[in-house]
Parts: sequence; C-alpha cells; structure tokens
Amino acid sequence: MAKMKEKTRVRLWLVLIIVVALFFGVYDYPPILNKGIEGFNKTFHTSISTVSSRPFTLGLDLQGGTHLVYEADTSDIDSGEEGSAVEGVRDVIERRVNSLGVAEPIVQTNQVGDKWRVIVELAGIKDVNEAINAIGETPLLEFKEESDTPARTLTAEEKNDLLIFNKNAEALANLVLDNAVAGGDFSELAAGNSDDLLTKDKGGRIGILTGNEPEYEAIYELITSQKITEPTVLKKLLDDGNGYNIVNVNEIKAGDEQVKASHLLICYNGATGCTDGPSKEEAEAKIRELKALATPDNFSDLVKEHSSEPGASVNAGDLGWFGRGVMVSDFEDAVFNMETGQISDVIETEFGFHLIFKEGVRQGQNYDVSRIFIDTKTEADILPPIDKWKNTELSGKHLDRAWVAFDQTSGAPQVSLQFNEEGDRLFGEVTERNIGKPVAIYLDGVAISIPVVNEKITGGEAVITGSFDLVEARLLSQRLNAGALPVPIELVSQQTVGATLGHESLTKSLFAALIGLLLVALFMIVYYRLPGIMAVIVLLIYTSILLFLFKLIPVTLTLAGIAGFILSIGMAVDANVLIFERLKEELKTGKPLGSAVDEGFKRAWPSIRDGNASTLITCFILAWFGTSMIKGFAITLGVGIMVSMFSAIVVTSYLLKQFMGMKDSKKNLFWFGINKK
Repeated sequence: MAKMKEKTRVRLWLVLIIVVALFFGVYDYPPILNKGIEGFNKTFHTSISTVSSRPFTLGLDLQGGTHLVYEADTSDIDSGEEGSAVEGVRDVIERRVNSLGVAEPIVQTNQVGDKWRVIVELAGIKDVNEAINAIGETPLLEFKEESDTPARTLTAEEKNDLLIFNKNAEALANLVLDNAVAGGDFSELAAGNSDDLLTKDKGGRIGILTGNEPEYEAIYELITSQKITEPTVLKKLLDDGNGYNIVNVNEIKAGDEQVKASHLLICYNGATGCTDGPSKEEAEAKIRELKALATPDNFSDLVKEHSSEPGASVNAGDLGWFGRGVMVSDFEDAVFNMETGQISDVIETEFGFHLIFKEGVRQGQNYDVSRIFIDTKTEADILPPIDKWKNTELSGKHLDRAWVAFDQTSGAPQVSLQFNEEGDRLFGEVTERNIGKPVAIYLDGVAISIPVVNEKITGGEAVITGSFDLVEARLLSQRLNAGALPVPIELVSQQTVGATLGHESLTKSLFAALIGLLLVALFMIVYYRLPGIMAVIVLLIYTSILLFLFKLIPVTLTLAGIAGFILSIGMAVDANVLIFERLKEELKTGKPLGSAVDEGFKRAWPSIRDGNASTLITCFILAWFGTSMIKGFAITLGVGIMVSMFSAIVVTSYLLKQFMGMKDSKKNLFWFGINKK
C-alpha cells in the first residue's frame, strides 16, 4: 500500500512538471498554439483569442546597435574620489540615452589601471550621431534665480513686418475662400495653400468633430452657428487666433446629447492638482455655505470670487458645450441628470467639491470636416520666450562635494553641499537677495531641486531637503558631485553593428543551439538507451523552463549569452551522465532496479553538487567583475546550471522511478545501457 501511494505521488508530480513545462513552452513560442487556435476558429467559426507573449530581450550584437567607449579624465579629481565622479557621469549618460527611447541601454564603468572608462551599449539605435551628441561631454550644474528681466516690446520695424505679414495672410485667405465657395477643388486648394502640414496632403481633412475636440472648438462653434443642413463650404472666414480657417463640411451625422455648464470648485489638500488648499472638512464646509448662497443670477460672481480652478476669475468656470465621456464620471452623471437652469447639490470628485450650473442642452451633431489653414503671426512669434529663471555666477565648479545627511529632528534624508571659498561668497550673495524666494538647482538643463531660501546662508555649506527617500538622496548627491567635479570624457572607440548583421548572427546562433541539442540527444539515446530517452525529455523540460526565465527576468541575450546557453545544454546532461553511470554500476552488481536508482542518485549527488558549485562560483565572479559581454555569458550559464540541477535531480528521478517495477532480466538491463555479455 505504501509503495502504491509513493508511486501515485511520483506520477502526480511528474504530470504537474510536464504540464508546467508545456505552459512555459507556449509562453516561450506562442505561434505553436496560435496556429492551432486560428485553425480552430476558422473551422468552427469561433473567436478564441490568440496568445501573446513578451519578446526576448536582445543585445546590440543580435539586433544591431552601437558600442561606445568613453575615457574619463580624472587627473584633476582628488585621490579616492575618481570612482564616485565617474559613477556620477555614468548616471547622467544613462538618463540622457533613456531620453532617446533606447530599449534596454547598458551604461557601465570600468577601470583599467589608472584609466576610467564609461561603456555605452545602445541596442537598436538608428541615429548614432544623435546618441553621441546627446551623451555630450561633461554634466552641467547650475544655480538659478527668478528672472526680473522685463518683457521686450516690438520695434517699429518688427511691428510693420508683422502687420504686412498678417495683411498678406488675410488677403490670401479671402482669395482661397472665394475659390472654394465658387466650386474649386478643395483638396487641390488645401495642397497648394494650407499651412497645416498634418492635413494639407489629405485634402485638408481633419476628421469627425463631435464638439469634444478642444483644438477645433472654434471650428465646431462656427459650424453649429451657421445651422447648416447639408455639406457645404462655409462662406465665413474663421480667425481662431492662430490663423485663418476656410472650413468645408463634408458630411453631417446625428450625434449624442450635449450640455453647456459652468462649475465652482473648492479643492482641498490631497485632491488631484490641489497643492495649497484647505483641509477636506474646511473645503466641504465652505462649498455648502456657497451652495446656500448660489442662484443662477449670482453663480458667475461666486465662481470668480471663490473657485479654486485656475482661470476661474476670468472665465467664471465656463466648461462650454460637451458630451458624455469628457468629464469624470461623478461630475458627468450629475450634470446630465440635472434640469436646465438648476444648480446641483455638492458633488465630490477626485479634484475636490463642485457646484454645477447647467445652462443648456442640445442634440449634438457630428461633422466630417476639412479645412485650409492660413497661418498668421503674433508678437509672441517674434519676441523670444521669457525664461522664468536666470543664471547666477554660482555653478558646479564652485561645489567641492555633496553628501547624504539626515535631519536631526525628523531623521529624514537630505543632501548637504560644501562650496569652495569663492562659492561660499557667491552662495551667500545669491541667498541674501532671494530670501523668501526659490533658487533652482539645474543639472544638464533639468531642475532637480527648487528650494525656497529662508535666510542668508554663509559658511560654505547648504542643505537640500525634500520628499525623497535615502536612495533618491544618494542619487541626488551623486548627480551633484558629477556636475561639480570636472570629469570630461572623450570618445575613444565606436563600433556599429547593422541590423542585418545582427539578424544573421541570431539565426546562426539559434541554428548552432539546435544542432547542439540534437547531437546531445542522439548521443544520450544511443549510449544510455532508455535513460537516454528520459534525459532527452528532461532536456526539453529544462530548455522550456530556461527560456521562460530568460523572458521573465529578463536576460539580455547577446552572442556570448547564447554561447553560455549552448554550453549549458551540454552541462545540463552532465548530471544525468553521472547518475546513469552510477546506475549501471549498481545494476551490474545484481541489485534490483529500485535500489540501484536510489543508490545511483545517492552516490552521484556529491560529484554533481561540487562540480556545479564550482562552476556557479566562476559564473558569479565573471558576472560581478566582467564587462557586458562576459556578464551575458556568465548569467545565462549560471541560470542554466541552476535549472539543470533541478531537472537532473528531481525530474530524472521521477522518470526513473516509473520503471522500478521492471524485472531485472538481462533483456531489461540492455535498455539501461548494459550489454548482455
């Protein structure tokens, strides 16, 4: 009875392992199942969804890309600070290449003798020069204060040029409008005259307007005001503030119901977009007071005086016409269920508390619209934009170092700065003239901190506080050090791998892996017979699990990584070889199959354990100290070894135990690799 229970348990585990391996196999290569699903759908007219899976992550040598090597000049860096400075440079470069949208960029540092290098691998990058320019040379740290530069006005010559340009634009717009109304080909007129680059080559067509497109709100309002009932070119020229529009309605369709409303918002701390509001209880009390005062006649004045919404003091909370699907659900449900001319009860949304005044309702119309757009200019197109910040004389060259410290009261992490003598003087001057105002700290043109100055700071030290954790504080200090320390970098090596060459390398690598798998399987079956067949089954399960892990982790597969994978195939059966040889020795002594299997595993385990442990130690050393290609080899080989230990010890054991009931005749021993003689 005990033996029957044990055999049942072994079979259940074996079935579970095989089912999981099949699941992993489908995840590894979904087309196997998808072809069957597509055939089933076609035969039985069903609509079963196909299986999708994330692709393998390929390195630049398999999908093409660029390998860049920069050398950092650390000659001016204090002894012992070189590593920190170069790591800061690495972090800045990584942020820069991430902004290019490169998938899985690899940026790492390496020291060779007294030389520090930054290695950048950009897989799939198309414009190498863009990447090199984006990486740049030295991180730039700047301290900025609010700009007090008055806005410049146009000169008399600029005003005259602006007037002439807009008069010519108006004249052209009227000429094109006359031709369109007279029956001219609208598509040709758009192609020859429109300044809208997105639509001019499509006959000026901008698509279906439902009234919920803010960028075309003026066009929609013009169409509805004309009360047209059939496709036509509107005879009125539309100036939307950006230029002149000649509008052609191609088709009219019935739309959904629309409402016109305005609202009064009282936000509170914690609500979306509310940075400086009252508590939730205070906000609710205030909105209920306003509800008691609100009438249709005074609603606009109440909004202008009390609403938290930006711009409400000018537009009185006007939301215009809109249909369903535009507002958040609670707000939308309330306004569509109200009667026209009513003011709602207090409505709470993620933005705060609202009062809604429903001003009108109409049956919406959808219009298929084309337009010809003639651009005009404003003063803003000529005058340079006003920058909120201006540079101070203080910069990264005045910063000695930055480090992580902790607030003595709260224990929160903060970043301390230490300036040199000149930086101490400049920082004192900057803080003195900006008491109660913000001072922005920029790294590579991006604001990383904008603290408010409470008092003049002297002594050459400053502290940056914020809502960041220890990891973010360390990262910030590293970035500051990278900007403060003069660490110029020079491109010393550039290698480009084309996408075609990468695809060819991938194809050859996969072919090599398949050949390796087949040869190992053939050898195991010929030499070990029945155990060899078991080893092949185990090897297939091993491959399914390993490829699943490569996708799940994910592991970036390079040529070296695939080499590690191919090597792991051979090493995956190494444990089986040791087990099977021990099994043969035990069977030759006349032991029953069950005892021989148990003894074979027991005697083979020390050799399997020690051999794999030594290889794993080597893989760990290569992954820790090696470069990217060596790391790829070490990681794939290491993961493969750990999976192979599971497959060889557990799965092989369960398979062999299925044959423990065989009689130990010479015929049966032949199937375990033992010849009759």
